[in-house]
Amino acid sequence: MIDDSIVFPGLGLRFDFSPVAFKIFGLEVRWYGIIIAMGFLCGFIASTYFAKKEDVNPEILLDVAIIALPFAIIFARAYYVIFNFKEFKDNILSIFAIRQGGIAIYGALIGALLSTYIYCRIKNINFFKICDVGVHGLILGQAIGRWGNFANREAYGYETDLPWRMQIYSSEAGKRIEVHPTFLYESLWDFLIFLLLIFLRKYKKKEGDMLGFYFIFYSIGRFFIEGLRTDSLMIGNFRVSQIVAALCIVAGIIIVSRNRRLFFDKI
Repeated sequence: MIDDSIVFPGLGLRFDFSPVAFKIFGLEVRWYGIIIAMGFLCGFIASTYFAKKEDVNPEILLDVAIIALPFAIIFARAYYVIFNFKEFKDNILSIFAIRQGGIAIYGALIGALLSTYIYCRIKNINFFKICDVGVHGLILGQAIGRWGNFANREAYGYETDLPWRMQIYSSEAGKRIEVHPTFLYESLWDFLIFLLLIFLRKYKKKEGDMLGFYFIFYSIGRFFIEGLRTDSLMIGNFRVSQIVAALCIVAGIIIVSRNRRLFFDKI
């Protein structure tokens, strides 16, 4: 029998649990889905709190969340399929088997932003104002959601002997290995950004600042953490998420700089 426990030998911690939380009429309900749902709920509550501070109607935020959720799921899957098409080319219908795994956070972000932009254009609402409220909940949801990767024994890094290494069974290696707990790195980084965004609100100059700060700080962390992961989507020799992270950093700098007229006053 395979030992599927998760162990942090350097910290003296051991976790023995199944990725499946329970079954309903034979259908598996996994901890991954439960944790993602918890992240979404906590993120929405956080965004609602900041919406009241920004004089944004929480009902608008609810509309945005309801519309953004399916867009985020579809784009998260599409992003993964596009950059990993070799896995699906021999069985196109497997593209729709999302329960078997295979989504990407940057795809979800693109989908959520696109749907929010369309909604705001139709309702004549300031897109950046909604984003400035929403990023608080987004980053908190990401911080919580990363623990779904922990439950699934996925999204880990290269082998290491660091004191906080994580020991798990690797089906690829056919044995237990000790690796970087990259899910933990990103979760902690995201929690830090959540607090940082709260602090930076006092320095907000114009609508869009918080979105810009989110792009910059989240993507800096993601760029370096992605370099430790073993499951990155690739374009040739380049990691897709690192390319997107770099573009997001540039976009964030442009938004924040433009709001302050930095580098733009001479253009």
